[in-house]
Amino acid sequence: MDLQLASFKDLDRINEIERYTNENPWSFKNFESSLHAGNSSIVLKIENEIIGYAFFSVAATDSHLLNITVSKDHQRNGYGKKILEQVVFQSKVLGATVIFLEVRVSNDKAINFYESFGFKRDAIRYNYYEGDPREDALLMSKQAL
Repeated sequence: MDLQLASFKDLDRINEIERYTNENPWSFKNFESSLHAGNSSIVLKIENEIIGYAFFSVAATDSHLLNITVSKDHQRNGYGKKILEQVVFQSKVLGATVIFLEVRVSNDKAINFYESFGFKRDAIRYNYYEGDPREDALLMSKQAL
């Protein structure tokens, strides 16, 4: 198992996992723009194959988790935890003291995962996610101390 920074050459595989795993996936352009913007990113590889990733943005003392995904074939094996631990570590190294995220209010699996990792429910952002109908986001945070 190997955690490393994501690069533009990883985007095809990241996009493939995203489209296969998420009901409302980011587009290839979203990932590309995130890297161009200088956001931080991590890929988790097993035997040189990307099986998960995270994208996050650190500004001053805040880290914002933008996307974290483990391929369906590798879920429930602790890989999401390994990726999130690395996000927390890198966020701290970059000066963040708190990590924020948004998650669909209907995504109980993700909410439970974040809560097991120490994230707290902070607020609801109404009609945050596009779709028909639009969906609210649960705002969560964790101290990165």
